[in-house]
Amino acid sequence: MSMAYLLSWQGPVLESEDPYGDSWSPEGLSPALHLQEIQILPEKNYEAVKEAVYFTGGVQSSLYTSMADGEESSDYYNKEEGAYCYTGDRRPNHDVVIIGWDDDYPKENFPVQPEGDGAFICANSWGGAFGEQGYFYVSYYDTNIGIHNIVYSRADSSDYYDKIYQTDLCGWVGQLGYGKEDAFFANIYQAEEDEELWAAGFYATDEDTQYEVYVVNNAAGSADFGRRRSVARGKLEHAGYYTIDFPKPAAVKAGERFAVIVSIRTPGSVHPVAIEYNAPDKKTKVDLSDGEGYISLRGTAWDRVETEQNCNVCLKAYTRRTADR
Repeated sequence: MSMAYLLSWQGPVLESEDPYGDSWSPEGLSPALHLQEIQILPEKNYEAVKEAVYFTGGVQSSLYTSMADGEESSDYYNKEEGAYCYTGDRRPNHDVVIIGWDDDYPKENFPVQPEGDGAFICANSWGGAFGEQGYFYVSYYDTNIGIHNIVYSRADSSDYYDKIYQTDLCGWVGQLGYGKEDAFFANIYQAEEDEELWAAGFYATDEDTQYEVYVVNNAAGSADFGRRRSVARGKLEHAGYYTIDFPKPAAVKAGERFAVIVSIRTPGSVHPVAIEYNAPDKKTKVDLSDGEGYISLRGTAWDRVETEQNCNVCLKAYTRRTADR
């Protein structure tokens, strides 16, 4: 849900405008920036984590702790050394940000001694009194560290694009497909003013996803998808959400219906298309009235997802006002 919140331009907001810890958030705050890309790294792939830290920035990961704040103690945390290692089977319940590593960090510093040396340097959210001014070591041998890894790899200024067209405010809830690793999916939007379509955004549901993005002007419905023209193609190393910029924009007029189409191939997948729907856990409340999405096996015959699958496809479009350029 946090990914959906950020990717839909609802946040993030400045802490000075919405202070942490007071259990209340004012309405109507504008996002400080627009998040356009989130990479999901493979679990326990420490080389991928290190590469992301070195080239991109901090990696959000998770661990289990019985501590609720920096004042509490734990059998798995050495306060003197700021060193933590949990080796049990509890699921993670707390997020930290990996900002560095030390392959030679001694295993003797952990209260429960792990198999070997090495630790990630992590930033916590419990203030400067915890660890060394808020930073601490987590052993490579911790049960949970490095399983869930999120990299916020592209953030643009809030005026880089003027508008976002979207129907998936709840984000990637499930997946859809035809029992094969490839599929087509599309959304039709109606331009609110004279604009230039500069980019599309969608999820890669696993590693090494290949994609091609198409645009259709004056799209009355799926019958017009045969007129699609290719605007971008590529391959995505990691799962996650990606904004694909077009080399040249596609002009759309006020009131014009336009389609963004993506063909996708995700090795090993049988449902490669990310969707939002009302999951059984009832944690999401999806609005199906705001979308016109389609899915197809080969890009010829199309199924309307809202009426036939009770879902929205996760496919956004980004525009700039023509008058501004």
